[in-house]
This record gives sequence, structure tokens and C-alpha cells, in this order.
Amino acid sequence: MAVYAIGDVQGCLDELQRLLDRLHFDPAADRLWFAGDLVNRGPQSLETLRFIRALGGRVVSVLGNHDLHLLAISRYADRLKARDTLLPILEAPDRDELLDWLRQRPLFHHDATLGYSLVHAGLPPQWDLDLAQSCSREVEAVLRDDTHCRDFLAHMYGNQPDTWSAQLTGHDRLRFIVNACTRLRYCTPEGMMEFRHSGPPGSQPPGFLPWFEAPGRASRGLNVLFGHWASLGTVTSPGVHPLDTGCVWGHQLTALRLDTDKPERISIDCPGARRPGQAG
Repeated sequence: MAVYAIGDVQGCLDELQRLLDRLHFDPAADRLWFAGDLVNRGPQSLETLRFIRALGGRVVSVLGNHDLHLLAISRYADRLKARDTLLPILEAPDRDELLDWLRQRPLFHHDATLGYSLVHAGLPPQWDLDLAQSCSREVEAVLRDDTHCRDFLAHMYGNQPDTWSAQLTGHDRLRFIVNACTRLRYCTPEGMMEFRHSGPPGSQPPGFLPWFEAPGRASRGLNVLFGHWASLGTVTSPGVHPLDTGCVWGHQLTALRLDTDKPERISIDCPGARRPGQAG
């Protein structure tokens, strides 16, 4: 049995299937971990969601910001953006089954046997494993409750609060948790998050650094797999495993094999994935 972690697919099903062919993926035995953002911007969001859902218990997928955006616009259509490629899902006869499956996904996943943790974007410097797990469960419980889910999705968008405090409550607390897990790239050494800059390290404003370089980061002992940051490039920090290599922008789709003594990185080129009119 092989276990592979795969970066942001974003509706690029043809590229995902080419990568699985390259991996000689056996759906009867192997397992796949997805770093979130299964949908949006690519041309096959509906088909991608159907394909991954059909793999059943062989799949672990954490929620990304685009997955949460899909859940939000399914309740509040005015949130739909011009470049979203999500309408086929919203108009599909099986939309309710697909959306229900999606909102059952976790924000954070940890496998003690394999020794890896999976999140879409990052972890605030104050969060250790226990806090990451407990905070993600708070949001997961809300998303899985019909009444509370609708209310939270109406209040999910926004950049504040931008710094963790155990005293956060209500929508502020849930919004911080979602933003940390699905949008974080840069923060200050104290953990104040910055969301406007998505370029590679060195392009960020003064005073900010990649979340995984925060001094004294409580999750430093974990092996963290994450996506969301297509421009990040090579990372040499121990325990830091970026997976988003920009498939939807015409670059690569990447998998990391987790069940071997030394993780093996496998990528395919995706020159045909980028669609006219799309920007980074």
C-alpha cells in the first residue's frame, strides 16, 4: 500500500489522472491525501469533485479556501466571482451530495503512524498539535451542522482578527481558525497574519516572514504537508513539505509519497492546464 499527498488540483482532473497514472495508483490498495482546493479556476471542478468523492475511504482531503468558497456560494450566490469555475457544481443534479461530502472534510489531519500532518495553508506560531486539532474540530463541527453552517458561512469572509488569542469567541474565533488553516502564508514573529501578498519569500512586506520560519513555532516538531502557495519554491526547513506547484497556472502537479523511509516527490508538467484570461 502506497500513500501519496497531492497538492492543489483546482479542477484540473486531466492532470490529476495523468499524475495518478505516473504513480501507478491502485484504487483498491493505495491512499491519497489532498491538500485542499480540489476545485475552482480549473476547467473540471465538477468532474474532479465527483472523481475524488468516488474514491471513498481511500481519500483524505482537507478543506482549502476555494472549497470553503464553494460552500459559501452554494448558500449565498452573491459571493460568486467572475473567474470562479464553480457553476457546473451548483447546477449539477448531484450537487447536494457533493456539497455535503465536501463539508464533512477536515481542516487539519494528523496521522501518528505515518508521522505527517496535513493542512491547506499553515499553522499560527502559537499552535502545537493539540491546539491545531482542537481548533480545526471547532470549525468542522459548525460546518457539519446545517443551521450553524449557514450562519457561519455568512460571516466567514474577512481578515480580522489577524492574531491568535485563546480568548477569541464566536465568529471571530472561527474566522481566525479558517484563515489560518486555509489562507496563511506570511505572519510576524508574533503571529499576526498578512493576506495581501502571495509572492515568494523576499517579496513580502518588512516585518513578515513565512509562517514556518516564525521563531519558536510550536508546531516545529511536526512534519507539515501544505498547499496554497504556488510561488513558494524550494523549502529546506525541516518538517516543512509544500505541495502546491501551480498546476492550474500551467506549471506542475506534485505528489509526495509518505509511506517510505525517505519521502519521494513526483511531479508532472501541466502546460495545458492554464486557461486564457486567468491570472495568478
